[in-house]
Amino acid sequence: MNTKNTVTSKGFKETKPEFQFAFTKENYIYMAIGVALLLLGYILLIGGGAKDSDTFNYALFNTRRLVIAPILIVGGLVVEVYAIMKKTSPKKEFTQEK
Repeated sequence: MNTKNTVTSKGFKETKPEFQFAFTKENYIYMAIGVALLLLGYILLIGGGAKDSDTFNYALFNTRRLVIAPILIVGGLVVEVYAIMKKTSPKKEFTQEK
């Protein structure tokens, strides 16, 4: 945590901690993309139930459920791990030259 020095009226320096978030806006955007991929993958997994319990529904073994949905879920998890592990760049402080 960075500290900012300030001078008071008596000449003593006070240090105030400067608050910084753990993640930047870019990290949160990646997290939202990862959550969207996860939700889409889970939505693709649902549905296709049999109307009668005595009949078998072959929609259980279609490409959407066996291939596409798991790829989206794993992709969403990879994006989430990347968003959490991505290092944030330090704040650039600009100084004015006199």
